[in-house]
Amino acid sequence: MARILIIGAGGVGSVVAHKCAQAARETGVFEHITLASRTLARCTDIARSVKARMGVDIATAQVDADNVPDLCTLIRAVQPDLVCNVALPYQDLHIMDACLECRVHYVDTANYEPLDTARFEYKWQWAYADRFREAGLTALLGSGFDPGVTNVFAAWALKHELDEVHVLDIIDCNAGDHGKPFATNFNPEINIREVTAPGRYWEHGEWVETDPLSWSMTYAFPDGIGPRKCYLMYHEELESLVNNLKGLRRARFWMTFSDTYLNHLKVLGNVGMTRIDPVRFQGRDIVPIQFLSALLPDPASLGPLTRGKTCIGDLLRGLKDGREKNVYIYNVCDHQAAYAEVGSQAISYTTGVPAMIGSKLIAQGLWRRPGVWNMEQFDPDPFMADLNVYGLPWQCVEVK
Repeated sequence: MARILIIGAGGVGSVVAHKCAQAARETGVFEHITLASRTLARCTDIARSVKARMGVDIATAQVDADNVPDLCTLIRAVQPDLVCNVALPYQDLHIMDACLECRVHYVDTANYEPLDTARFEYKWQWAYADRFREAGLTALLGSGFDPGVTNVFAAWALKHELDEVHVLDIIDCNAGDHGKPFATNFNPEINIREVTAPGRYWEHGEWVETDPLSWSMTYAFPDGIGPRKCYLMYHEELESLVNNLKGLRRARFWMTFSDTYLNHLKVLGNVGMTRIDPVRFQGRDIVPIQFLSALLPDPASLGPLTRGKTCIGDLLRGLKDGREKNVYIYNVCDHQAAYAEVGSQAISYTTGVPAMIGSKLIAQGLWRRPGVWNMEQFDPDPFMADLNVYGLPWQCVEVK
């Protein structure tokens, strides 16, 4: 039994709280759950929903995740065994520092990003490896869906379906419709920074960069979703997977976007609203993308509006017993089903469930190893089993 502190009360934090409560109710793995964020009222609302839906009481607290002393004060008061960080990526290092000082395990869903540069890079967090190892603590990075489940899919395929993996394409499709002219399914600032960054993929031992959203393909998704246009992007799991999947010759990440979304994004970019550098306005500095984020719909408000499904998976080509074999491992998640269960749409659900599972496996000791680790560096089997138990069932099929 473990005590867990969840930091972040957005859509993902809400899902993590609900699913931790489910695991506590069904297995007793979490004996005490605390949800904390800068805005206490959000935590209180989520706690009410958790009690109504899961019948479990969780504690709430207020914390400034940019302030290490404030984080340490909370951690010492709560005395958790592990911290699940679903706050903003800018806050990862502060929370890791607090975990080291207070000697608790650490889990997150997205790699650290500096405020002034929009790029995925693990170097800042990997640099903590010796400190976590010497403290006897586990830091699990990227325990969301992508990154997260997609990493574990690849590790599972290499363990069970392929002797070698040569080509990996991670393909993320959100076929949901919320009816808004323009909205993002998770934090607008993080989403837009991600989408407007240059594309990048791995081929023949080196990184190749492309202009943002300049490469596309059409992929036919299962479960009635059908053909969708996908755009090549760079995503953080590629950085760790090319290090840990030996023999990998090419690795790419693709995501679907509607024409409406891309047209709005292009106009906003043309007028400077997606800039991440400060602009002087009426005697003060403002960051255009942060101002835009304040104007856009709160992603948490999209839950009751969104219809359709997500489909996220790995397409892998490699060798099995000396012959070429291609497998596709994927999950399909229904927006309405996710909302009915926990009050959040599928984007939050597919990130929050794996965050709970990663935390659960550390709490149980199955994935507890001193140091800083990415998801594919642990045994994939218990994680894959829990995906089926906690709402993200997966399929693996052989494809041409």
